[in-house]
Amino acid sequence: MPRSTPLKADPNVQLKLLDVQELDSRLDALRHQLATIPEAVALAELVRGRSDVDDAARDARIELADLDEEQKRADADVEQVKARRERDQAMIDAGSISDPKALQHMLGELESLQRRISDLEDVELDVMERVEAAQAELAHRTEALEKIDRESTELEATRAQKAADLDADVAKVVDQRSAEADGMPADLMALYEKLRASKGGVGAAALRRKECEGCHITINAADLAVITAKPIDDVVRCEECDRILVRTPESGL
Repeated sequence: MPRSTPLKADPNVQLKLLDVQELDSRLDALRHQLATIPEAVALAELVRGRSDVDDAARDARIELADLDEEQKRADADVEQVKARRERDQAMIDAGSISDPKALQHMLGELESLQRRISDLEDVELDVMERVEAAQAELAHRTEALEKIDRESTELEATRAQKAADLDADVAKVVDQRSAEADGMPADLMALYEKLRASKGGVGAAALRRKECEGCHITINAADLAVITAKPIDDVVRCEECDRILVRTPESGL
């Protein structure tokens, strides 16, 4: 890409730009580590999983409450029929019914009440079994929630410590970067930042052993000759990746 007016910068300033680039790359790496702390990722997974377990626990509580009402109704039905049977049996035992036909009818009713009690007790037993199953499910879900909460607490403590350490490292490198970039030419830094934004965080690269360390492509002899012919304060750009290409004592020119 032809450039009509080459940017100028003292060779030592250009070498200093490589130091700025190294610090910026370290900052990018540290910030990436901050954004991808393993414990933070695991914690997010636990939070998502906890929501499902919490929903299941809530459903179990609702089911248990419904079954509790159903069990109360079943118990009341059994007690009501038993009370009627006991009343009728007491009347028979007391000899209160002298009419043979009425007595026969009462005895038939007692048999019917006994069958009804047996049926209701089966319903009562079924409800009790479902209550036990719902209680076991709720206990299982509650235990799972407690385990998740314990793991979350441990993960959060580890995440917070790692984040604090990384934040301290970032602050240290930011200070170093600020000191290194202090006094750098504005036009050079503007170009560097523009390239960094469009080139994956690398705006300047060293030319070492005839290779651009930005794109890792070996520069051919013709292009090396062009670079060699340029004044030492020209800011050179890589013909392949367009990054600022800083000449070094190990460039191989």
